[in-house]
Amino acid sequence: MRWEKMGLIYGPDGSLPWAHSHAMLPTPIQLSPDVVRVFVTCCDSLGVGRPGYVDISSKDPLKVLRVSQTPLLDVGKPGTFDENGVAACSVVRMDDGRMLMYYAGFELGTRIRYRLLTGLAISTDGGESFVRHSQTPILERTADELFFRCGPYCIQDAGLFRLWYIAGSAWAEVDGKDMPIYDVRYAESEDGLHWPSKGEVQMEITDPDEHGFGRPHVSKKADGTYQMFYSIRRRSLGAYRLGYATSVDGRHWQRMDKQLNLDVSPTGFDSEAIMYAVPFEIGGETYLFYNGNNFGSQGFAVARLETA
Repeated sequence: MRWEKMGLIYGPDGSLPWAHSHAMLPTPIQLSPDVVRVFVTCCDSLGVGRPGYVDISSKDPLKVLRVSQTPLLDVGKPGTFDENGVAACSVVRMDDGRMLMYYAGFELGTRIRYRLLTGLAISTDGGESFVRHSQTPILERTADELFFRCGPYCIQDAGLFRLWYIAGSAWAEVDGKDMPIYDVRYAESEDGLHWPSKGEVQMEITDPDEHGFGRPHVSKKADGTYQMFYSIRRRSLGAYRLGYATSVDGRHWQRMDKQLNLDVSPTGFDSEAIMYAVPFEIGGETYLFYNGNNFGSQGFAVARLETA
């Protein structure tokens, strides 16, 4: 693969109190023939995240048409699993018009830095607002996945809801700072609401330089095979890089990271890190939405797949 970086699409200008910085975890859907809606998570001045959206043109992905003025979902009540942030990770459009948003909820810890668990919110107005399915996570902590059941990416496939997510039960010191240890796991559900207490490990930490993966994005290709874009956190680099894998069934993956060929730039918003990539087809072209330095503090960007 060869990619042409096209630059930043959108980053908050600080005029909205809930969107002081960041446009993390870009998650696009085709809203209409002319409009692609990209769900993102922005941060307030305290670094607390809430989801919003950026509508862009199907003819020109760099052209912003509309930006949500209010968050799609606020943080949870004090003491709940998402009291300190909500990060949208995937959106599933249902046949009845509803949209299911799977998100990571942030809860600060005392003996550990934080916990991340998966919640679900539902929209009945075309993605203009979302309401919690419950005040408790749909991926609650378990003995096998104690601190992290997050980074969810869900698709409907063969009559099932299929979910790839991040899970772990450990921390490690990296350059003097406690950092989470987690791998990629997989689970299935008949209704998208109820999930098993433990997922199948899809991609585990085997390289001593790696200590975690970021939100996986899985899509089914025209030939029936699957591809996964994910982020890799390396000890030697101190920040995320992108990874790529393929599978014949969505459950057994072959890592092909070097074939992705998309890395940091010499300077600019993605000179130190690159992460949270999502491919999306617009007008016969394949684009990749992604974040750069500091988890997308300056916004989200796009690259175009070169075909010649």
